Amino acid sequence: MDLGHVLHLLIPSWNSVAILALFFAYLAIAGSILPGKVVPGATLPDGSRLYYRCNGLLSLLLLVGLLGFGAKMDFVSLTAISDRGFELLTTTFLFSVLVTLVLYAAGCKSSNRGSSLKPHVTGNLLHDWWFGIQLNPQFMGIDLKFFFVRAGMMGWLFINLSVLSGSIQDGTLSQSMILFQLFCALYILDYFFHEEYMTSTWDIIAERLGFMLVFGDLVWIPFTFSIQGWWLLSNKVELGTAAVVANCLTFLIGYMVFRGANKQKHVIKKNPKAPIWGRPARVIGGKLLASGYWGIARHCNYLGDLLLALSFSLPCGISSPVPYFYPIYLLILLVWRERRDEARCAEKYKEIWAEYRKLVPWRILPYVY
Repeated sequence: MDLGHVLHLLIPSWNSVAILALFFAYLAIAGSILPGKVVPGATLPDGSRLYYRCNGLLSLLLLVGLLGFGAKMDFVSLTAISDRGFELLTTTFLFSVLVTLVLYAAGCKSSNRGSSLKPHVTGNLLHDWWFGIQLNPQFMGIDLKFFFVRAGMMGWLFINLSVLSGSIQDGTLSQSMILFQLFCALYILDYFFHEEYMTSTWDIIAERLGFMLVFGDLVWIPFTFSIQGWWLLSNKVELGTAAVVANCLTFLIGYMVFRGANKQKHVIKKNPKAPIWGRPARVIGGKLLASGYWGIARHCNYLGDLLLALSFSLPCGISSPVPYFYPIYLLILLVWRERRDEARCAEKYKEIWAEYRKLVPWRILPYVY
């Protein structure tokens, strides 16, 4: 594929704009009207709390059903996304730039002094645009940060499903493609099944909404996490039985660590006296969980994330580094984020954090890092 052809494919079209607009419109309407558990967010510095309607799983399943019906009636094409992958990438990127510029301008004009909307302006335009200046900006009553995370996770699944449809139509469906699709679908469905856990993550409770988060949610997650599927669409990989078993074990262990660690932290935040692995939880200073997975490594959830990312790439074999872009990138990102987390926690918890570090010396992988 020559450079000129690639550049031509990157040019947005009205079709790609329409797909993106319809997707966002559906999510806004479905998120507002479909039933779901209303979950209180973390208590903000001013004592206020935001509330989130966790109906992402229902919204996702309903949209899958609507698209399936539309395809059967020839109203929509299941390969519409995979046929326009590059132009959708550009369209979504341009939308991310535009919406974050609007967020910056609106934030600068805001006079709200509440924790969720109070502007944090450094005076450095690039810094403020990149990291954002408001914690939880809203549009028509919709919490944009929560909305964009949901859109990115769903977008990842629908890109994968469109690639799968293209593979079936081309007659190139392989065992590798099935494994990749299965692992990703299980991970994404699990995310939405436990969507309320997202409300207690660092991104939601502490990071302001700027280009970094919007681009990460809308562009990076769906378009880079699906690289393996695009690669398998044009590359055939034959896996042996041992490779399949190893791949499945990597996914299962990664899922067990990732979901188990996040669930333990969420449960303890709701009920500090809840048992962990059948024993009373050890909480340092009444704030830092040091039991279960969190007694093994201080950022054990990152280990689960890394194993899951690796399991998404292993179906592609080892003939090319391209399908391993996601786990390599994630390793770099999580080590960088872990360093930021360590600095923040040391400043926030002080001697409590020092005690926790002595009790749990390993950062992510025991006896290695």
